[in-house]
Amino acid sequence: MKSIQLILLFVTFSIATSCTTEPNKQITNVNDYNSYLTTTKNIALENSTSEYNFWKTKLDKTPNQFPYNAKLAAANTTMFKITGNIDALKKAEQNLLIANEKTNYNSAGYLRSLARNYISQHRFKEALALVTKAESIGENLQQSHYMLIDVYLELGNLPKVEEYLSKVKNFKDFDYLIRVSKYNDHIGNLDNAIKYLEAALVIAKSSNNTYLTQWNYTNLADYYGHAGRIKDSYNTYLSALALDKNDSYAKKGIAWIVFSHERNPAEALRILETVTKENAAPDYHLLKAEIAEYMGDVVEKENQIKKYVAKVANKKYGVMYHKYDVLLFADDVTKTEKAITLAEQEVKGRATAQSYDLLAWSHFKNGNVKKALEISRNHVIGKTFEPEALLHTAYILKGNGEVEEARLLKTELLGAIYELGPLTEKEIKNI
Repeated sequence: MKSIQLILLFVTFSIATSCTTEPNKQITNVNDYNSYLTTTKNIALENSTSEYNFWKTKLDKTPNQFPYNAKLAAANTTMFKITGNIDALKKAEQNLLIANEKTNYNSAGYLRSLARNYISQHRFKEALALVTKAESIGENLQQSHYMLIDVYLELGNLPKVEEYLSKVKNFKDFDYLIRVSKYNDHIGNLDNAIKYLEAALVIAKSSNNTYLTQWNYTNLADYYGHAGRIKDSYNTYLSALALDKNDSYAKKGIAWIVFSHERNPAEALRILETVTKENAAPDYHLLKAEIAEYMGDVVEKENQIKKYVAKVANKKYGVMYHKYDVLLFADDVTKTEKAITLAEQEVKGRATAQSYDLLAWSHFKNGNVKKALEISRNHVIGKTFEPEALLHTAYILKGNGEVEEARLLKTELLGAIYELGPLTEKEIKNI
Protein backbone atom coordinates (compact mmCIF):
# COMPACT_ATOMS: atom_id res chain seq x y z
CA MET A 1 0.00 0.00 0.00
CA LYS A 2 2.88 2.33 0.76
CA SER A 3 4.19 2.06 -2.79
CA ILE A 4 0.73 2.88 -4.19
CA GLN A 5 0.59 6.00 -2.04
CA LEU A 6 3.99 7.03 -3.30
CA ILE A 7 2.89 6.61 -6.88
CA LEU A 8 -0.20 8.73 -6.31
CA LEU A 9 1.97 11.43 -4.74
CA PHE A 10 4.36 11.04 -7.65
CA VAL A 11 1.61 11.75 -10.16
CA THR A 12 -0.67 14.29 -8.56
CA PHE A 13 1.42 17.45 -8.86
CA SER A 14 2.57 16.76 -12.39
CA ILE A 15 -0.62 16.17 -14.28
CA ALA A 16 -3.66 17.03 -12.20
CA THR A 17 -4.23 20.29 -14.04
CA SER A 18 -3.62 18.83 -17.48
CA CYS A 19 -6.68 16.61 -17.08
CA THR A 20 -8.81 19.68 -17.72
CA THR A 21 -7.58 20.21 -21.29
CA GLU A 22 -9.96 19.75 -24.17
CA PRO A 23 -8.26 17.55 -26.78
CA ASN A 24 -8.67 18.58 -30.43
CA LYS A 25 -10.13 22.00 -29.62
CA GLN A 26 -8.78 24.42 -32.22
CA ILE A 27 -6.48 26.93 -30.56
CA THR A 28 -3.92 27.89 -33.19
CA ASN A 29 -4.49 30.04 -36.24
CA VAL A 30 -2.11 29.75 -39.17
CA ASN A 31 -2.41 33.50 -39.76
CA ASP A 32 -0.89 34.11 -36.32
CA TYR A 33 2.42 32.42 -37.09
CA ASN A 34 2.69 31.94 -40.84
CA SER A 35 4.78 35.07 -41.36
CA TYR A 36 7.37 33.69 -38.92
CA LEU A 37 7.83 30.60 -41.09
CA THR A 38 9.01 32.50 -44.16
CA THR A 39 11.69 34.71 -42.64
CA THR A 40 14.88 34.82 -44.69
CA LYS A 41 16.95 37.21 -42.61
CA ASN A 42 18.19 36.25 -39.13
CA ILE A 43 19.22 39.52 -37.55
CA ALA A 44 20.42 37.94 -34.30
CA LEU A 45 22.67 35.56 -36.20
CA GLU A 46 24.02 38.38 -38.36
CA ASN A 47 24.79 40.42 -35.25
CA SER A 48 26.59 37.59 -33.50
CA THR A 49 28.58 36.79 -36.65
CA SER A 50 29.63 40.44 -36.94
CA GLU A 51 30.59 40.42 -33.27
CA TYR A 52 32.67 37.30 -33.78
CA ASN A 53 34.45 38.74 -36.83
CA PHE A 54 35.18 41.99 -35.00
CA TRP A 55 36.93 40.27 -32.07
CA LYS A 56 38.63 37.75 -34.33
CA THR A 57 40.25 40.59 -36.27
CA LYS A 58 41.42 42.21 -33.04
CA LEU A 59 42.79 38.91 -31.71
CA ASP A 60 44.65 38.23 -34.96
CA LYS A 61 46.41 41.59 -34.58
CA THR A 62 47.17 41.09 -30.87
CA PRO A 63 47.24 37.33 -30.16
CA ASN A 64 48.14 37.76 -26.48
CA GLN A 65 44.94 39.61 -25.64
CA PHE A 66 43.11 36.69 -24.05
CA PRO A 67 40.05 38.83 -23.11
CA TYR A 68 39.32 38.75 -26.83
CA ASN A 69 39.06 34.97 -26.57
CA ALA A 70 36.29 35.42 -24.03
CA LYS A 71 34.54 37.82 -26.39
CA LEU A 72 34.81 35.27 -29.20
CA ALA A 73 33.40 32.59 -26.90
CA ALA A 74 30.39 34.77 -26.12
CA ALA A 75 29.70 35.23 -29.82
CA ASN A 76 30.19 31.49 -30.44
CA THR A 77 27.72 30.68 -27.67
CA THR A 78 25.08 32.98 -29.12
CA MET A 79 25.58 31.42 -32.54
CA PHE A 80 25.10 27.96 -31.03
CA LYS A 81 21.87 28.99 -29.33
CA ILE A 82 20.51 30.35 -32.60
CA THR A 83 21.65 27.63 -35.00
CA GLY A 84 22.20 24.52 -32.87
CA ASN A 85 25.57 24.14 -34.61
CA ILE A 86 27.75 22.06 -32.27
CA ASP A 87 30.93 23.46 -33.83
CA ALA A 88 30.07 26.88 -32.42
CA LEU A 89 29.69 25.48 -28.89
CA LYS A 90 33.00 23.61 -29.13
CA LYS A 91 34.77 26.71 -30.47
CA ALA A 92 33.40 28.61 -27.49
CA GLU A 93 34.89 25.96 -25.22
CA GLN A 94 38.30 26.27 -26.87
CA ASN A 95 38.31 30.04 -26.53
CA LEU A 96 37.29 29.80 -22.87
CA LEU A 97 39.99 27.24 -22.18
CA ILE A 98 42.55 29.68 -23.57
CA ALA A 99 41.21 32.53 -21.40
CA ASN A 100 41.30 30.32 -18.29
CA GLU A 101 44.77 28.99 -19.03
CA LYS A 102 46.09 32.53 -19.49
CA THR A 103 44.69 33.46 -16.08
CA ASN A 104 45.81 30.22 -14.39
CA TYR A 105 42.17 29.34 -13.71
CA ASN A 106 41.98 32.15 -11.17
CA SER A 107 39.31 34.31 -12.79
CA ALA A 108 35.90 33.53 -11.36
CA GLY A 109 34.21 35.09 -14.39
CA TYR A 110 36.07 32.93 -16.89
CA LEU A 111 35.53 29.84 -14.73
CA ARG A 112 31.79 30.49 -14.68
CA SER A 113 31.73 31.01 -18.44
CA LEU A 114 33.48 27.69 -19.05
CA ALA A 115 31.15 26.00 -16.56
CA ARG A 116 28.15 27.41 -18.43
CA ASN A 117 29.58 25.92 -21.62
CA TYR A 118 29.99 22.54 -19.92
CA ILE A 119 26.38 22.68 -18.69
CA SER A 120 25.29 23.08 -22.31
CA GLN A 121 27.39 20.01 -23.12
CA HIS A 122 25.86 18.08 -20.18
CA ARG A 123 29.29 17.84 -18.55
CA PHE A 124 27.80 18.67 -15.18
CA LYS A 125 30.45 17.31 -12.83
CA GLU A 126 33.16 19.27 -14.64
CA ALA A 127 30.95 22.35 -14.45
CA LEU A 128 30.49 21.83 -10.70
CA ALA A 129 34.25 21.70 -10.14
CA LEU A 130 34.73 24.98 -12.02
CA VAL A 131 31.94 26.85 -10.25
CA THR A 132 33.07 25.56 -6.86
CA LYS A 133 36.49 27.03 -7.56
CA ALA A 134 34.89 30.28 -8.71
CA GLU A 135 33.01 30.38 -5.40
CA SER A 136 36.24 29.95 -3.47
CA ILE A 137 37.80 32.88 -5.35
CA GLY A 138 34.88 35.04 -4.23
CA GLU A 139 34.74 37.43 -7.16
CA ASN A 140 31.07 38.32 -7.85
CA LEU A 141 30.08 35.59 -5.41
CA GLN A 142 26.34 35.84 -6.03
CA GLN A 143 26.79 34.82 -9.68
CA SER A 144 28.69 31.74 -8.54
CA HIS A 145 25.86 30.90 -6.16
CA TYR A 146 23.33 31.21 -8.99
CA MET A 147 25.37 28.84 -11.11
CA LEU A 148 25.75 26.36 -8.27
CA ILE A 149 21.96 26.24 -8.07
CA ASP A 150 21.87 25.46 -11.80
CA VAL A 151 24.45 22.69 -11.58
CA TYR A 152 23.11 21.07 -8.41
CA LEU A 153 19.61 21.05 -9.91
CA GLU A 154 20.96 19.25 -12.98
CA LEU A 155 22.72 16.76 -10.70
CA GLY A 156 19.58 16.23 -8.64
CA ASN A 157 21.15 17.41 -5.39
CA LEU A 158 18.11 19.17 -3.93
CA PRO A 159 19.56 19.84 -0.44
CA LYS A 160 22.36 21.84 -2.08
CA VAL A 161 19.88 23.62 -4.35
CA GLU A 162 17.86 24.64 -1.30
CA GLU A 163 20.99 25.73 0.55
CA TYR A 164 22.07 28.09 -2.22
CA LEU A 165 18.56 29.36 -2.91
CA SER A 166 18.47 30.51 0.70
CA LYS A 167 21.78 32.35 0.20
CA VAL A 168 20.48 34.42 -2.73
CA LYS A 169 16.82 34.73 -1.73
CA ASN A 170 15.33 37.88 -3.23
CA PHE A 171 11.85 37.85 -4.77
CA LYS A 172 12.59 41.08 -6.61
CA ASP A 173 15.59 39.63 -8.43
CA PHE A 174 15.18 38.06 -11.88
CA ASP A 175 18.02 35.57 -11.45
CA TYR A 176 16.58 34.31 -8.17
CA LEU A 177 13.02 34.08 -9.47
CA ILE A 178 13.88 31.96 -12.51
CA ARG A 179 15.81 29.54 -10.32
CA VAL A 180 13.23 29.21 -7.59
CA SER A 181 10.75 28.65 -10.42
CA LYS A 182 12.83 25.79 -11.85
CA TYR A 183 13.20 24.32 -8.37
CA ASN A 184 9.43 24.35 -7.82
CA ASP A 185 8.87 22.72 -11.21
CA HIS A 186 11.40 20.05 -10.25
CA ILE A 187 9.62 19.18 -7.01
CA GLY A 188 6.22 19.13 -8.74
CA ASN A 189 4.82 22.47 -7.56
CA LEU A 190 3.84 23.73 -11.00
CA ASP A 191 1.55 26.52 -9.75
CA ASN A 192 4.43 28.13 -7.87
CA ALA A 193 6.80 27.56 -10.78
CA ILE A 194 4.44 29.53 -13.01
CA LYS A 195 3.90 32.24 -10.39
CA TYR A 196 7.61 32.90 -9.99
CA LEU A 197 8.31 32.84 -13.71
CA GLU A 198 5.47 35.30 -14.32
CA ALA A 199 7.04 37.58 -11.72
CA ALA A 200 10.39 37.25 -13.50
CA LEU A 201 8.73 38.21 -16.78
CA VAL A 202 7.55 41.49 -15.29
CA ILE A 203 11.14 42.30 -14.33
CA ALA A 204 12.51 41.26 -17.74
CA LYS A 205 10.01 43.48 -19.52
CA SER A 206 10.72 46.46 -17.30
CA SER A 207 14.45 46.11 -17.96
CA ASN A 208 13.85 46.24 -21.74
CA ASN A 209 16.12 43.21 -22.11
CA THR A 210 14.80 41.50 -25.23
CA TYR A 211 16.86 38.33 -24.78
CA LEU A 212 15.72 37.73 -21.20
CA THR A 213 12.11 38.51 -22.08
CA GLN A 214 12.17 36.12 -25.03
CA TRP A 215 13.79 33.39 -22.91
CA ASN A 216 11.16 33.97 -20.23
CA TYR A 217 8.30 33.72 -22.71
CA THR A 218 9.41 30.34 -24.09
CA ASN A 219 9.95 28.83 -20.64
CA LEU A 220 6.65 30.18 -19.37
CA ALA A 221 4.91 28.78 -22.46
CA ASP A 222 6.34 25.36 -21.58
CA TYR A 223 4.99 25.59 -18.06
CA TYR A 224 1.56 26.65 -19.28
CA GLY A 225 1.54 23.59 -21.52
CA HIS A 226 2.45 21.31 -18.61
CA ALA A 227 -0.42 22.86 -16.63
CA GLY A 228 -2.91 22.19 -19.42
CA ARG A 229 -3.22 25.89 -20.21
CA ILE A 230 -2.74 25.29 -23.93
CA LYS A 231 -4.15 28.58 -25.18
CA ASP A 232 -1.92 30.52 -22.77
CA SER A 233 1.00 28.42 -23.93
CA TYR A 234 0.26 29.17 -27.58
CA ASN A 235 -0.12 32.92 -27.02
CA THR A 236 3.12 33.04 -25.04
CA TYR A 237 5.07 31.27 -27.79
CA LEU A 238 3.66 33.90 -30.18
CA SER A 239 4.93 36.62 -27.84
CA ALA A 240 8.42 35.11 -28.07
CA LEU A 241 8.22 35.06 -31.87
CA ALA A 242 7.12 38.70 -31.89
CA LEU A 243 10.50 39.49 -30.35
CA ASP A 244 12.50 37.14 -32.57
CA LYS A 245 10.99 35.75 -35.77
CA ASN A 246 13.70 33.08 -35.84
CA ASP A 247 13.01 31.61 -32.40
CA SER A 248 13.21 27.92 -33.31
CA TYR A 249 12.18 26.78 -29.85
CA ALA A 250 8.94 28.79 -29.95
CA LYS A 251 8.12 27.41 -33.40
CA LYS A 252 8.71 23.90 -32.11
CA GLY A 253 6.36 24.66 -29.21
CA ILE A 254 3.61 25.72 -31.59
CA ALA A 255 4.23 22.65 -33.74
CA TRP A 256 3.73 20.49 -30.65
CA ILE A 257 0.41 22.17 -29.85
CA VAL A 258 -0.74 21.63 -33.44
CA PHE A 259 0.33 17.98 -33.29
CA SER A 260 -0.46 16.86 -29.76
CA HIS A 261 -3.50 18.99 -28.91
CA GLU A 262 -5.12 19.59 -32.29
CA ARG A 263 -3.98 16.33 -33.88
CA ASN A 264 -2.93 18.03 -37.12
CA PRO A 265 0.33 16.22 -37.95
CA ALA A 266 0.69 17.59 -41.49
CA GLU A 267 0.63 21.20 -40.27
CA ALA A 268 3.02 20.36 -37.43
CA LEU A 269 5.48 18.93 -39.95
CA ARG A 270 5.13 22.02 -42.13
CA ILE A 271 6.15 24.18 -39.17
CA LEU A 272 9.05 21.89 -38.27
CA GLU A 273 10.35 21.96 -41.83
CA THR A 274 11.14 25.64 -41.37
CA VAL A 275 12.72 24.94 -37.98
CA THR A 276 15.15 22.32 -39.28
CA LYS A 277 16.28 24.74 -41.98
CA GLU A 278 17.26 27.22 -39.27
CA ASN A 279 18.46 24.96 -36.48
CA ALA A 280 20.70 21.89 -36.70
CA ALA A 281 19.80 20.34 -33.32
CA PRO A 282 19.44 16.56 -33.84
CA ASP A 283 16.35 16.06 -31.66
CA TYR A 284 14.11 17.88 -34.13
CA HIS A 285 14.43 14.83 -36.36
CA LEU A 286 13.11 12.58 -33.60
CA LEU A 287 10.04 14.79 -33.28
CA LYS A 288 9.55 14.56 -37.03
CA ALA A 289 9.91 10.77 -36.76
CA GLU A 290 7.26 10.65 -34.03
CA ILE A 291 4.82 12.64 -36.15
CA ALA A 292 5.54 10.47 -39.20
CA GLU A 293 4.82 7.37 -37.14
CA TYR A 294 1.51 8.86 -36.03
CA MET A 295 0.69 9.43 -39.72
CA GLY A 296 1.55 5.82 -40.51
CA ASP A 297 4.48 6.85 -42.70
CA VAL A 298 7.06 4.22 -41.72
CA VAL A 299 9.49 5.22 -44.48
CA GLU A 300 9.61 8.86 -43.37
CA LYS A 301 9.93 7.80 -39.72
CA GLU A 302 13.01 5.72 -40.52
CA ASN A 303 14.37 8.53 -42.70
CA GLN A 304 14.18 11.02 -39.84
CA ILE A 305 15.72 8.55 -37.36
CA LYS A 306 18.62 8.01 -39.77
CA LYS A 307 19.14 11.77 -39.96
CA TYR A 308 19.20 11.94 -36.16
CA VAL A 309 21.66 9.05 -35.85
CA ALA A 310 23.92 10.57 -38.52
CA LYS A 311 24.08 13.87 -36.65
CA VAL A 312 24.73 12.46 -33.18
CA ALA A 313 27.49 10.26 -34.60
CA ASN A 314 29.54 13.47 -34.46
CA LYS A 315 31.75 12.95 -31.40
CA LYS A 316 31.58 16.65 -30.60
CA TYR A 317 28.11 16.07 -29.16
CA GLY A 318 29.62 13.94 -26.40
CA VAL A 319 26.87 12.90 -23.96
CA MET A 320 24.42 15.65 -24.91
CA TYR A 321 21.96 13.28 -26.58
CA HIS A 322 22.45 10.16 -24.52
CA LYS A 323 18.88 10.33 -23.19
CA TYR A 324 17.47 10.24 -26.70
CA ASP A 325 19.93 7.53 -27.71
CA VAL A 326 18.89 5.34 -24.77
CA LEU A 327 15.20 5.63 -25.64
CA LEU A 328 15.92 4.93 -29.31
CA PHE A 329 18.19 1.94 -28.67
CA ALA A 330 15.86 0.49 -26.01
CA ASP A 331 13.18 0.11 -28.69
CA ASP A 332 15.59 -1.79 -30.97
CA VAL A 333 15.95 -5.44 -29.92
CA THR A 334 19.46 -5.50 -31.38
CA LYS A 335 20.62 -2.50 -29.33
CA THR A 336 19.10 -2.90 -25.86
CA GLU A 337 22.51 -3.79 -24.36
CA LYS A 338 23.88 -0.56 -25.80
CA ALA A 339 20.95 1.29 -24.25
CA ILE A 340 21.85 -0.15 -20.84
CA THR A 341 25.49 0.89 -21.25
CA LEU A 342 24.55 4.47 -22.12
CA ALA A 343 22.00 4.62 -19.30
CA GLU A 344 24.67 3.49 -16.84
CA GLN A 345 26.88 6.32 -18.10
CA GLU A 346 24.01 8.76 -17.55
CA VAL A 347 23.59 7.55 -13.95
CA LYS A 348 27.32 7.91 -13.40
CA GLY A 349 27.25 11.43 -14.84
CA ARG A 350 24.23 12.52 -12.83
CA ALA A 351 22.42 10.12 -10.55
CA THR A 352 18.97 11.70 -10.92
CA ALA A 353 15.62 9.92 -10.91
CA GLN A 354 15.37 10.61 -14.65
CA SER A 355 18.71 8.90 -15.28
CA TYR A 356 17.67 5.91 -13.19
CA ASP A 357 14.41 5.78 -15.13
CA LEU A 358 16.41 5.42 -18.34
CA LEU A 359 18.38 2.60 -16.75
CA ALA A 360 15.25 0.84 -15.47
CA TRP A 361 13.57 1.18 -18.86
CA SER A 362 16.61 -0.19 -20.69
CA HIS A 363 16.70 -3.24 -18.43
CA PHE A 364 12.95 -3.73 -18.86
CA LYS A 365 13.21 -3.61 -22.66
CA ASN A 366 16.10 -6.06 -22.45
CA GLY A 367 13.93 -8.53 -20.54
CA ASN A 368 15.40 -7.86 -17.09
CA VAL A 369 12.00 -7.06 -15.60
CA LYS A 370 12.88 -7.74 -11.96
CA LYS A 371 16.02 -5.61 -12.19
CA ALA A 372 13.98 -2.84 -13.78
CA LEU A 373 11.45 -2.91 -10.92
CA GLU A 374 14.20 -2.86 -8.32
CA ILE A 375 15.73 0.25 -9.89
CA SER A 376 12.34 1.94 -10.20
CA ARG A 377 11.38 1.28 -6.59
CA ASN A 378 14.74 2.43 -5.24
CA HIS A 379 15.38 5.46 -7.42
CA VAL A 380 12.36 6.54 -9.49
CA ILE A 381 8.98 6.09 -7.79
CA GLY A 382 8.17 9.12 -5.67
CA LYS A 383 11.30 10.96 -6.82
CA THR A 384 10.33 12.54 -10.14
CA PHE A 385 7.22 14.09 -11.64
CA GLU A 386 7.98 13.53 -15.33
CA PRO A 387 5.11 11.84 -17.23
CA GLU A 388 7.58 9.90 -19.37
CA ALA A 389 9.05 8.29 -16.25
CA LEU A 390 5.53 7.53 -15.05
CA LEU A 391 4.75 5.77 -18.32
CA HIS A 392 7.89 3.64 -18.07
CA THR A 393 7.12 2.85 -14.44
CA ALA A 394 3.59 1.72 -15.33
CA TYR A 395 4.95 -0.70 -17.92
CA ILE A 396 7.55 -2.01 -15.48
CA LEU A 397 4.97 -2.52 -12.74
CA LYS A 398 2.61 -4.35 -15.08
CA GLY A 399 5.47 -6.48 -16.40
CA ASN A 400 6.16 -7.60 -12.84
CA GLY A 401 2.56 -8.47 -12.09
CA GLU A 402 1.94 -5.33 -10.02
CA VAL A 403 -1.30 -4.73 -11.90
CA GLU A 404 -3.08 -2.65 -9.25
CA GLU A 405 -0.24 -0.14 -9.03
CA ALA A 406 0.06 0.02 -12.81
CA ARG A 407 -3.66 0.71 -13.16
CA LEU A 408 -3.42 3.59 -10.70
CA LEU A 409 -0.77 5.13 -12.94
CA LYS A 410 -2.78 4.36 -16.07
CA THR A 411 -5.72 6.41 -14.82
CA GLU A 412 -3.51 9.40 -14.15
CA LEU A 413 -1.42 9.06 -17.32
CA LEU A 414 -4.49 9.48 -19.49
CA GLY A 415 -4.48 13.09 -18.28
CA ALA A 416 -0.89 13.58 -19.44
CA ILE A 417 -1.40 12.66 -23.08
CA TYR A 418 -0.77 16.22 -24.26
CA GLU A 419 2.72 16.17 -22.77
CA LEU A 420 3.48 12.62 -23.83
CA GLY A 421 2.04 12.93 -27.32
CA PRO A 422 -0.77 11.22 -29.27
CA LEU A 423 1.24 8.04 -29.89
CA THR A 424 1.14 7.24 -26.18
CA GLU A 425 -2.66 7.24 -25.97
CA LYS A 426 -2.98 3.70 -27.28
CA GLU A 427 0.03 2.60 -25.21
CA ILE A 428 -1.53 3.91 -22.01
CA LYS A 429 -4.87 2.29 -22.71
CA ASN A 430 -3.11 -1.03 -23.22
CA ILE A 431 -1.34 -0.93 -19.86
